[in-house]
Amino acid sequence: MSREQRLAQVFVELADTLVDDFDVIDLLHTLCECSVELLQADAAGLILADQRSVLHVMASTTEEAALLELFVLQNDEGPCLDCYSTGEQMVNIDLSEVEERWPRFRAATIAAGYRSTHAIPLRLRGDVIGVLNLFCVDRVTLSRADVDLGQALCDIATVGLLQERTVRRGELLAEQLQSALNSRIMLEQAKGVFSERTGISVDEAFTLMRAHARRHHQQLSAVAAQIIDGTLPAAALRTPADPTNTNA
Repeated sequence: MSREQRLAQVFVELADTLVDDFDVIDLLHTLCECSVELLQADAAGLILADQRSVLHVMASTTEEAALLELFVLQNDEGPCLDCYSTGEQMVNIDLSEVEERWPRFRAATIAAGYRSTHAIPLRLRGDVIGVLNLFCVDRVTLSRADVDLGQALCDIATVGLLQERTVRRGELLAEQLQSALNSRIMLEQAKGVFSERTGISVDEAFTLMRAHARRHHQQLSAVAAQIIDGTLPAAALRTPADPTNTNA
């Protein structure tokens, strides 16, 4: 598949969320994964504001990226916070050059194995609702075309979050983001439960949970609830349903 074909596929996948009751958490993870794939990054994380403008970690491609995002919020320091407050892209940040500006963020990110980072806002008409953060093991410099692509991905995801109804009724956004936050908390609990029960990593646990949700056209929050209450056995997530498999 050519890059042009892949780009078209990604935009269709992100735009396909413009329907009622789409899965917000799945959208945010899709944005992170596609951004890593297309923008030469090694990991991504996404923070989103709730109805009180409090930022929360909502998606990541790795647990290390999620921990870095939490570190940023807990220490109130990092390029993603500057990106959120200004609405401006913070890209091509060489961590060797920002010790005075973000000393704790720099130390934590380098300790995690990254050497450069980028922050791209999720915004609509000047309103910033979150930030996509990209982490790179090497000192990666994004071209203007790369930055524009990253912003386009964030823009279409933002439209998906807001939807047409949200533009007309501002309170729907608050409800939607609060619902996403609640789902995220349950999802983190389920990942830990599934990981502990099966002895696999939390990243692999999430991958299996997401695949199961998509296979069965379920919300991730519904799958998470079933894992927590024990009604969805681990074996059902490890192996796709197969009518010929009597052990499924």
